[in-house]
Amino acid sequence: MFMQSAVRIVATAALFGSIVLAGPLAIAGPATTEPAVAAAKADPVEARIKELHNRLHITAAQQSQWDKLVQVMRDNAKAMEDLQKQRGQDVNVMSAVDAVKSYQAVIEAHEAGMAKFVPAFQALYDSMSPAQKKTADAMFRTKVRTAVAKKGA
Repeated sequence: MFMQSAVRIVATAALFGSIVLAGPLAIAGPATTEPAVAAAKADPVEARIKELHNRLHITAAQQSQWDKLVQVMRDNAKAMEDLQKQRGQDVNVMSAVDAVKSYQAVIEAHEAGMAKFVPAFQALYDSMSPAQKKTADAMFRTKVRTAVAKKGA
């Protein structure tokens, strides 16, 4: 029973993480050109930031809100990368308690990332035109639908 709860917690954290931390970075969208694919392999965070910028048609007037959001996205990605790296180094010596604490650290990192992401995204979203909001709404709904469908499968 405990393991099922732990697995559900981790799955929930992964779902929210994909929406909040990676979600804005990993928005589903139409196929991109080959240089973008190559860039995504080299640095997926930067490639996704660029794609999001292009799809939302960020204006010069929105640049300061965009820059703040991008910094949050980069910081969140770095925090998760560092956490995953540490967990990978410790995996062979973790006790069961250490493993559960490691899950807790992931959940806390997702929560901290969300706490930073939401206000930065809200500020950008509030500055968007109706057309930009419609695009953002569709992009994020698609991400949520995909995550929910995967969870139900």
